[in-house]
Amino acid sequence: MPSKTGIVFNERFLEHDTGPAHPERADRLRALVKHLMDVKLWRELQHLLIDEAPLEWITQVHSPEYVRFIREACRRDAKILDQGDTHASRQSYDVALLAAGGVMAAVDAVMNGVLKNAFCAVRPPGHHALKNAAMGFCIFNNIAIGANYAIKNYHTKRIAIIDWDVHHGNGTQDAFYETREVFFVSLHQYPFYPGSGSRAESGHGEGAGYTLNFPMWAGAGDNEYLEAFSEEILPALENYRPELIMISAGFDAHKNDPLANINLTEESFSTFTKMLNEAALRHCGGKIISVLEGGYNLSSLSTCVEAHLRQLLA
Repeated sequence: MPSKTGIVFNERFLEHDTGPAHPERADRLRALVKHLMDVKLWRELQHLLIDEAPLEWITQVHSPEYVRFIREACRRDAKILDQGDTHASRQSYDVALLAAGGVMAAVDAVMNGVLKNAFCAVRPPGHHALKNAAMGFCIFNNIAIGANYAIKNYHTKRIAIIDWDVHHGNGTQDAFYETREVFFVSLHQYPFYPGSGSRAESGHGEGAGYTLNFPMWAGAGDNEYLEAFSEEILPALENYRPELIMISAGFDAHKNDPLANINLTEESFSTFTKMLNEAALRHCGGKIISVLEGGYNLSSLSTCVEAHLRQLLA
């Protein structure tokens, strides 16, 4: 019986050239793909055909002026798109469109029942990208574009986005801060880059109460995160009854990651995924779309994604 878990990957994601010393570099995906092949998971996944996201979907999350800025900057081979950490190359605009399009393809496959769930091994990552600004290695907000596409194209009324990247998903939070159509949950080191994500940030207007932040102190680990899931996140999902669960799956909260100070293990990412899988089966037929964000130790990134995928395949 063919797998009901999909993967989004394209060799063109490697063409987004951030330079050899940058943490968010093509070697992340090279190492990840090699590991999944070595442990024989690669062949168990359904590989989706993808295309670049149409501009009409990008500009529902980002301003047309910002999209033009990125296009023109990449055409002239600009190396930096923000105050310093979002690097780029001539190909980066097209690759960023393809990353967003990959998430949209996963939305199509899952919402149409072709697949139960999917993991999007895309780059550049997206959850820091704001309406008008690149930020934190991110150009277009892949998961926000995918969620908006699910809302508009499939009339989805309740999407839960769980962001367990070690950095607060400020761009995603901003995109949906005033709507109840997305329940945004973020667990992240705090205070830390980008500086947002306090408990007091809980939504505004119609979105009041539909943002839930878990600021974690440096040194927090498996127990603290599992307590947050068990005591608050899972009960909140029961109340919300999502029609689709999306995950901003950063793996930089692992204890070996060089960019942060949270001490999670592979087992925690496996448990988080199992918990969300069970919630998805209760509420939305198992529909999960997971989108790669951070994770900068090549070995722990690879083993954490393996743990994540084994639960999605279960």
